[in-house]
Amino acid sequence: MNIALIIAGGVGSRMHQDIPKQFLHVYDKPVIIYTLEAFQNHPNIDAIEVVCLEGWHDILLAYAKQFNITKLEGIVNGGEVGQESIFNGISDIAKRHKRADDIVIIHDAIRPMISQDIISDNIRVCKKYGNATTVIPCTAAMLKTKDGSSSQNVISRDNLKNTQTPQAFYLQELINAHKEAKEKGINNSIASCTLYIELGKTVYFSLGSEKNLKLTTQEDIEIFMALLHTKRPEWLKQ
Repeated sequence: MNIALIIAGGVGSRMHQDIPKQFLHVYDKPVIIYTLEAFQNHPNIDAIEVVCLEGWHDILLAYAKQFNITKLEGIVNGGEVGQESIFNGISDIAKRHKRADDIVIIHDAIRPMISQDIISDNIRVCKKYGNATTVIPCTAAMLKTKDGSSSQNVISRDNLKNTQTPQAFYLQELINAHKEAKEKGINNSIASCTLYIELGKTVYFSLGSEKNLKLTTQEDIEIFMALLHTKRPEWLKQ
């Protein structure tokens, strides 16, 4: 089975709002529902688990019922850091799903513009290579700094990728990786792909998109609102 694990445990302090950013309403719909609908509507997603901020479970359940998110199977609390939150989620999923070929697709709740094609390619690459990390090319000039305010070093962007979510893994392998990381004192890896790399494993790339933005600031919300009303011009080739 393919189980989506949606990470919604953050408080969103950089958004400067009174409620967590994943529960902000955009055009009368919470951000997290846009995200959940993408996985609800994907034919190859069998179930959904959410790592949710403590105290917001009942609200999430109410929204799921209102917007017909029928694939939602479980909700657990987040941890102190993202790595712990993911482990909480996969541990709960493992109580219900125990097949060797079960795949977990981890995605940020605050990436609501996730497309069906991105989900499909993430699953495809995972099935082919054992894991998949959504990436896009690095198109900016990359400068290295020591003091945070100046630079004398350029890093070539040719071999750089910007990572996104989703990131897909075989469920039991990911659980084992988390246990190994804990034994080795790796407790706050930035993402599942970085945790794998810190353990000496190889990660494989699937296709991302600039539209698959992460809502971190108020400006990101403005971009999201604009994208919701944007259609590809006919003269732009696929």
